[in-house]
Amino acid sequence: MFAGHYAAAFAAKAAEPKAPLWTLVAGCQLIDIGWSVFIATGIEHASSDPSLPGSTLVLSDMPWTHSLPAVIVWSIVAGFAASVALRVSARAAVMIGAVLFSHWLLDLIVPRPDLELFPNGPKVGLALWNYPVPEQAVEMGLLAVTGIFWAASRKALGQNAWPAAMFMTFLVVLQIVVMFMGPEPGPLGAQMGFSALAAYLLVVMLSLLVDGKPASLPQASS
Repeated sequence: MFAGHYAAAFAAKAAEPKAPLWTLVAGCQLIDIGWSVFIATGIEHASSDPSLPGSTLVLSDMPWTHSLPAVIVWSIVAGFAASVALRVSARAAVMIGAVLFSHWLLDLIVPRPDLELFPNGPKVGLALWNYPVPEQAVEMGLLAVTGIFWAASRKALGQNAWPAAMFMTFLVVLQIVVMFMGPEPGPLGAQMGFSALAAYLLVVMLSLLVDGKPASLPQASS
């Protein structure tokens, strides 16, 4: 799953408009951002097998980013760091931690059994990746539904809805690029790790431009 993870950020932004969008966008993919760095540096390992249906990724070793205990720690640290360093509200900090943990829950549905319940422990995954059409429908459906709620919340705050629509369109296009430009067969190396990292950071930077400030609402006449 790639674009579908951003659905959690959109839902959280609609529920808590005061949370900076970029923190939610970064949060929902933070363990994949970490994974990209760890793949590039050889701390975690993955490979590509073109014979597999759907995604070709074989996520063989991800204990520091995608094991259940690791994700819980990442979620708590991210929420606490946002509260202390960015001085977001307690509600926003909880949202940031929640969208981070949502990544593991969504990955439980889509990838093959690659998620460790604990480091070197049993692996789980419902393998929706093996059914490419339903998998893409789930991702795009989540993105569309939560994006509509996010756009509606922007309108309620006096913001334009079109930046939200443009951002969602960009994510759909990026998803298509990811589908048709998969990694070369064999172990993933530094180039793949840094390429993935660049894509994640690009989305975060674009979210900074999209968020903006609420427009001034008209004052009621006395």
